[in-house]
Amino acid sequence: MTNFTVHTEDSAPEASKEFVAKSIAANGRLPGLHGVMAEAPGLLEGYQKLHELFLDSSFDKDELTVVWQAINVENDCHYCVPAHTGIAKMMKVDDDITEALRNETPLPNARLEALRTFTLQLVRDRGYVSDDNVQAFLDAGYTQRNILEVILGYSQKIMSNYTNHLAKTPVDKVFEKFAWSRDDAAA
Repeated sequence: MTNFTVHTEDSAPEASKEFVAKSIAANGRLPGLHGVMAEAPGLLEGYQKLHELFLDSSFDKDELTVVWQAINVENDCHYCVPAHTGIAKMMKVDDDITEALRNETPLPNARLEALRTFTLQLVRDRGYVSDDNVQAFLDAGYTQRNILEVILGYSQKIMSNYTNHLAKTPVDKVFEKFAWSRDDAAA
C-alpha cells in the first residue's frame, strides 16, 4: 500500500506553494485533499481552476450541490460526501436536498431530480447519454450549456474523488460530523 503525503504549508513542494496559499486563503486552513494534491502542482492548480469555473457556471447553489454530491455518492467518495455536506450548509442549501443526495432518495423537486438523473447517466454511461435522456433533461428546463457544465463539474469531481480513493485522504476535522458511507446511507 502506498501512503500518500498530506502536505502542509511548510512541506508542500515549492511549485505548489502559491496554490496551497490560495487554498488557505479561501478556506481558512489547508483541506486534506489539497494537501494531498500539492504533491502534483498541476493537479492542485487544475482542481482549483475547475472549481472556480464550475462555481461561475449558470447553476445555482442547489444545482451545484446536486452535481457535486450525485457524483460523490456515485463514486463512493468517503471524503467528498462529508466535505460537500458541510459546503452545502455554508452555501445555505436546504438540508432536504443534502439528505436526499446522501441517502439516494428522491429530491424535493422534479427539476433537481432531472439534474441528478442526467448527471448520473453521464457518469455511468461515460458520456454516451441517449438522445431520449438528453431530451428529457432539456424538457426539464435545462439547456445545452447545462449539459456541458455537468461535464465541467464531473471533471472537477474525477480529480477529487479519484485522489481520495487512492490516497485514502482523512476527512477534515471540520467535516467529520458529516461522515458518510454507502452502507450507512442504505441502513
